[in-house]
Amino acid sequence: MHPGSTPPQLLQSRLFFRGRKFNYEVNRLKLPNGAEGEWECVRHPGGALVIPVTEDGQLVLVRQYRFTVKGCLLEFPAGTVETFESPLETIQREIEEETGYRAATWQKLGQFFLAPGYSDEIIYAFLARDLVKLENPPEGDEDEQIETVLMRPEELHKAILDQEPVDAKSIAAFFLALPHLS
Repeated sequence: MHPGSTPPQLLQSRLFFRGRKFNYEVNRLKLPNGAEGEWECVRHPGGALVIPVTEDGQLVLVRQYRFTVKGCLLEFPAGTVETFESPLETIQREIEEETGYRAATWQKLGQFFLAPGYSDEIIYAFLARDLVKLENPPEGDEDEQIETVLMRPEELHKAILDQEPVDAKSIAAFFLALPHLS
């Protein structure tokens, strides 16, 4: 908030739906100008994302079917932060489940809000190096259709500019990682 600005006053908050991964609530607010209205909000525990980099400089991504868009998106491995995990623990689990790799070196790249117009979800982004391909990777989620994809940074950059279906969190994290990929 800007110094001196007044936040809206929360008059009422109603839980509309409690889901497995997020909650949906409707909030009645009074704005500083006196106007009142309702705003819907998705409450999410947050997510973690990793940009895995192989020894020869390739990025490890996944191509994953997403029901909401009725197609596959190119994404970096990511997952929802569980209540008993830190974001780093979440993504260390997810990279193994989604790609079959384990990383020895981890670097936090930053964090960002995914879609603040309707959600409080925050994404914690990491860079992972010193990858080892696991002989017996853990089982992934049975409801996920995932294919591992290796790309050079310049190939991913071209795919993004050519408007291939790459998800927003992966694009944002890629640009956070670019200074570390040379």
